Parts: sequence; structure tokens; C-alpha cells
Amino acid sequence: MDHELLENLVDKSLTKEELLEKVTQDFALLPVILDGVYSSKAAIRYGCAKVLMDLSEEYPKKLYPHMAFFITLLGSKYRILTWNAMAIIANLTRVDTDKQFDAVFDKYFSFINDDYMVTVANLVGNAGKIARAKPYLTQKITDELLKVDHIATTLHLTEECKLVIAEQVIKSFDLFFDHVEQKDKVLSFVKKHATSPRKTLQTKAQQFLQKWS
Repeated sequence: MDHELLENLVDKSLTKEELLEKVTQDFALLPVILDGVYSSKAAIRYGCAKVLMDLSEEYPKKLYPHMAFFITLLGSKYRILTWNAMAIIANLTRVDTDKQFDAVFDKYFSFINDDYMVTVANLVGNAGKIARAKPYLTQKITDELLKVDHIATTLHLTEECKLVIAEQVIKSFDLFFDHVEQKDKVLSFVKKHATSPRKTLQTKAQQFLQKWS
């Protein structure tokens, strides 16, 4: 049964922003928000997930005791919750003293082969945060990101989609390129996209090369 407070998300008498404010004032509400993620009602489910994502940015230490919860959420049947979980886990790597992320590295990055563009884009878009939080994983993360040119196209992931993903990869590399050992491989990847027909990708690649090469 959904908590009375969360029911207000359904009739819109409570906004996600207001719920976030309530939790930041009283973290005893956190278990209620975590439960809400499994609500059968979409407004509650996604409202709570969004609040948790915002909390993970500002208060990672408060959410870190629930890291296993978010790792489990990666396997949700709802893609939006998987995307939320990816972002939350990436934010929590800043405080991951027990190296819980390290233990699920392969599971997390397995989404690079997902059939949906948005899932892959979320993965690579969050990878930069993880590399900054855990510099010792830089090489492994770099190797994973460089795979995007070779991922298979699907009904939900076209060649055009792959260009969107490549743009996200370059944004991530920009966050941790100073820690990359095999800089030539990354620069080679970026150069390939410096003349892309996708204008935003071309611009991002050219900016990266001006900054780093």
C-alpha cells in the first residue's frame, strides 16, 4: 500500500520538488521514498525515483547505505528506473568506500550492448562521473566506452542513434581525459567524429580536440 504522502503525487497536490524538500528536511522519510519506487502507480514510482536521483547528487552519503537497492534496480522491468539507477549509482561512487560499484562493474557496463539508445546513452553519459570518482578504473572505463563504435544497431538503436551515443562518450572523456593512459586511442576515436554529419557531434569532437590535442 502506498504511503499517504506519496498519494499526493498522483493527484498532483504534491510536486516532486516539494517531496524532495520534505525529505531533505527529514531523512527519516527516505525509506518511504525507496518503497515508492516499487509502487504500481507511475506518478509515485517515477516521482520517487526522480527525488532519489536528485538526493544522490546532493547527499550521496545519505543514500550510500542503500547502494545494494540501486544495484538491484538496474534490473527493473521499467527502463526509466534502470536509467535512474544508473545515474544514482554513478553519483554514489564518490562515497563508495566499500567498493560496491567495483563488484558490479561488469553488470553496469553490460548495458553498453542494450537494444535501446537511451539506455546506452545514459550509461556512457554517467561513465565520466565514475571515472572521476574512481581514477583507478579509468583504463577499464575507457575500454568500455571505446566499444560504442562497434555496438550492433537495433530497431531502437539506429546508426543515427550511435552518433548521439558517440557525442555522450566524448562528453564523458572530457571529464577524465587527463587520467587516460592510452590518450592516442581516445583521440583517434574523437577524430573520427570531427567531420560527422551530425552537427552537434562534430562540434563536440572539434572542441575536444582543440582542448586536448
